[in-house]
Amino acid sequence: MAAMEVILLKDVDNLGYADDIVKVKPGYGRNFLLPKKIAVSSNITNKKILAERLRVKAKKEEAMLSKINDIKASLAKLSFKIEAKAGANEKIFGSITTHHIQDAIKANTGLEIERRKISIVEGVVKNLGAYTAKVDLAKEHSVEIPFEVIGVAE
Repeated sequence: MAAMEVILLKDVDNLGYADDIVKVKPGYGRNFLLPKKIAVSSNITNKKILAERLRVKAKKEEAMLSKINDIKASLAKLSFKIEAKAGANEKIFGSITTHHIQDAIKANTGLEIERRKISIVEGVVKNLGAYTAKVDLAKEHSVEIPFEVIGVAE
């Protein structure tokens, strides 16, 4: 069966960003993306609407680019420590999540970053040590922030 071409209205993990034209399996497009208003079919009318939306978006992004670069610069030089209770073998009780990183960024810079935009490069943090978090600021703008998990006495 031929692939179906759709225009994404929202960011979809492992598929694409909003305003991308992507090919998907027909069932996925018809039964999930279109009914949930995550995408629209890629026809001539919708492509014209997309072109106009991209033109307007490009103007807005031009103005936002300097702001994004300022945020990127302030995050790039950031390095912080997160305290966690740990046992004798350096294994922490619980795990460090994007919530902890979001709070640390806000405490150190005052920036309010959405939790969805933060990911931990190493995956799950369950031990003391140095790790890296990735912050996606915009479509092609991301920055990696090193952080350290340190133990505190109970």
